Amino acid sequence: QVQLVESGGESVQAGGSLRLSCAASGFIFSNYKLGWFRQAPGKERECVAASLIGGNTYYADSVKGRFTISRDNAKNTVYLQMTSLKPEDTADYYCAAGRSYGGRRYSTRSSDFDYWGQGTQVTVSS
Repeated sequence: QVQLVESGGESVQAGGSLRLSCAASGFIFSNYKLGWFRQAPGKERECVAASLIGGNTYYADSVKGRFTISRDNAKNTVYLQMTSLKPEDTADYYCAAGRSYGGRRYSTRSSDFDYWGQGTQVTVSS
C-alpha cells in the first residue's frame, strides 16, 4: 500500500535550519509530483514547495530563498531543506504525492495531490 512517512521535524531557534525527509513506498515515485505543505493552527494548509514533473519547482513567496525541495528517485525520498527559520514557519509539515496529467501537472493545490503523509511538527521559537 502507499505510504509517505515524514521525519525531521523538531523545535529550533529562529535563524536555525532543519531538513525534513519523506520516505515513500507503494507507487512509482519518479512518475509523481511531490509537494511539501504546512498547516499552522487556525490557518489553511498551504503548499510551500513542490517538485513538479520535468524538473520544475515551486516555492511559496514566504519561503523563497530559504527553503529548498529536492528528491532522490533512487531512494524514493523527498527532502525539504529549511534555513533561516522564522517563528511564522511554525506548523505541521506534510509531504504529498500527486499524479501529473493535464491540468494537474503544475498544480500545487492540495486537492491535486493524491497521497499524504501523517505530518511532522516544526516549532520555531524567537
